[in-house]
Amino acid sequence: MRGQLLLRKLARKDVDKQKLAAAVVKQPALLSEIFAGLSSDVATVKYGSVKILRIISESDPGILYPKISFLFDLLDSGNQILKWGGIIIIANLASVDSKRKIDKILARYMEPICGPELITAGNVIGGAAKIALAKPKLTDRVVDEILKVEKARYQTAECRNVALGHAIEALGRLFQQSKRQERILKLVKKQLRNPRNATRKKAEKFVRKLVNGRGR
Repeated sequence: MRGQLLLRKLARKDVDKQKLAAAVVKQPALLSEIFAGLSSDVATVKYGSVKILRIISESDPGILYPKISFLFDLLDSGNQILKWGGIIIIANLASVDSKRKIDKILARYMEPICGPELITAGNVIGGAAKIALAKPKLTDRVVDEILKVEKARYQTAECRNVALGHAIEALGRLFQQSKRQERILKLVKKQLRNPRNATRKKAEKFVRKLVNGRGR
C-alpha cells in the first residue's frame, strides 16, 4: 500500500483501522505517513492516525519504539485527543524501552495527575501503572505520584472522587510490588466512605482482595 492511499483510506469514517494497522505493521515504511497524518487538518485523518498508532503500540510496540521521542511531544499537544493517545501509546512502549527513555521523562509524564483535567489525569494514572508493571524499579516513583490524587485539584469535587477511583484501580495493580503498602492502604481505606458509589465499591473490592484475601 502506498502512503497517499493509506491517508485517503483514513479520511473515511467507516475504514477498518485494525486492518490498516496490520498493513502498517507489514510495511513499516508507512509509519512516516501515519505520523504525518497527526498534523492533518482533516479530523478523520488526524484521529485515525493516532488510533492506528495506539493499535500498533498494543500489538507490536517495537515497531514504534524508534519514534518514541516524537511520541513524547504529544504529551504537550494542545489537542486533547492527541495528548491522550500519546499518554496511552507511551505506556504501551514501556515493555520495549531498552534505553530507559521513559524513565527520563517520567516526571513530565505524571504531571497531570495533580490536575486540573480529569480525563488526562485518568489516562496518566492508568498509563503510569502500566509503565511500573513493565519497569518494576519505577514502582514507588509511580505510586508516590498516584497517591497525590488525594490532594489534587480538579474542576470539581466529583472529578476528584472519580480520579480516586482510577487511583485505587492502579494502586491495586501495583500493591504487591510496592514498598508503599501502608500508605496505599491508608488512602484506600479512607475511600470506604467516599460519597461516590463507584469509587467506594472499588475501595471495598480492594480491601476484600488485597487485605482480607476474599473475593475477586
